Amino acid sequence: MTSTRPYQSYVYAYPHKTAYRPLGEHPAGRPPLSELWADEPKDALSLYLHIPFCEVRCGFCNLFTRIGAPDELTTRYLDALDRQATAVRDALGDEAPVRFAAAAFGGGTPTFLTAGELERLCDITEKRMGADLRAVPLSVETSPSTATADRLAVLADRGATRVSIGVQSFVDAEARAAVRPQHRSEVEDALGRIRDARIPVLNIDLIYGIDGQTEESWRSSLDAALAWRPEELYLYPLYVRPLTGLGRHRTAADAPDHAWDEQRLRLYRAGRDHLLAHGYEQVSMRMFRRAGVPQAGPEDYACQTDGMIGLGCGARSYTSSLHYSFDYAVEMREIRGIIDGFTATEDFSRAEVGRYVTGDEARRRHLLQSLLQAEGLVSADYRERFGTDPRADFPSELDRFAERGWLDGSAGPGRLRLSPEGLAHSDALGPELFSPAVRAAMAAYEAK
Repeated sequence: MTSTRPYQSYVYAYPHKTAYRPLGEHPAGRPPLSELWADEPKDALSLYLHIPFCEVRCGFCNLFTRIGAPDELTTRYLDALDRQATAVRDALGDEAPVRFAAAAFGGGTPTFLTAGELERLCDITEKRMGADLRAVPLSVETSPSTATADRLAVLADRGATRVSIGVQSFVDAEARAAVRPQHRSEVEDALGRIRDARIPVLNIDLIYGIDGQTEESWRSSLDAALAWRPEELYLYPLYVRPLTGLGRHRTAADAPDHAWDEQRLRLYRAGRDHLLAHGYEQVSMRMFRRAGVPQAGPEDYACQTDGMIGLGCGARSYTSSLHYSFDYAVEMREIRGIIDGFTATEDFSRAEVGRYVTGDEARRRHLLQSLLQAEGLVSADYRERFGTDPRADFPSELDRFAERGWLDGSAGPGRLRLSPEGLAHSDALGPELFSPAVRAAMAAYEAK
């Protein structure tokens, strides 16, 4: 059994935005979007619209979001989003077919917007970008206090196929400990409204490792969630990150220790086993899907290879060679400034901040994004794309994972797949695949 710390970093994208830099500092300068996308395949794009507003900010949250939206800020934000969408769609051109295979509204909390504003958000997606929301999977994030009947009715009518609600805990004391001000009755009411809206897929987010949480209280939250028979459940380990509500009250003496790691691992295994026993299948370390439920996302979109269009100041976009976005921050004052700058922007024709992802970095990304899924990596797909074998490209890393028991030896020669213990250590395994250059860029980033 390895002594590697299991909880280092949640790798949901690579490279992390802290490795991005202003593209004006790059020798090539700020590239026009029309040039970036000119030779890219555009027949299976993913579309993501970011709404950076929340009614409160949870103590663990380091997402790009601000509390509230005074002085008609949501209107000005949607105006800017409209301008950006127009510029991006123009940049995609019409020489080759442009097709979106999936769409998502994230944040922040997209349902912070009113029902009328959600209608406008959908109009921007369809009329400006050309995405047919009733023909592709559409996922939307919400919260207990903003999952109102009128908002959900708009989403259902416009084609939403999945709603993800951040509950974190059904135990009021644990919600308070995570600086998540809510009551279980409010959560249950919101879940009832989501089911009444008949949106096909309900996802519930839960967090383990909260101060005071026990295996018994964790199981009670799991059972409360299971009572709604959600199609999906995400189980997240608690992290305490710099500049967050919990992080500001943490001292060096309170740094995460072995006991907390063991608590989180124990709760993870208990939660995993509980869901497996109740008919759920594990898709990744965090994601569980009820057996027999169709996949909410498109079968033909692959995050390892296909492009993504991100709209909004917290969204990122992916071409085959460049990942780009806007500036990133966690501290509230900095976030407000970035949002204000976004709403004042008139020209969205060039990429602002990003990182080129070619050669070795593209290989690392493909391996990482595949390996962190329970089904693993098909070696033939990797060879077809890169002309090499992943075992030859990353021998030391894969040997190290095998020595630790993180690889499934029964997967066969044509597939690399994590063992149950490897999935449990995804937040240690992922960071070990970061390149030295990305590690250096992340280390040099000044948190703000």
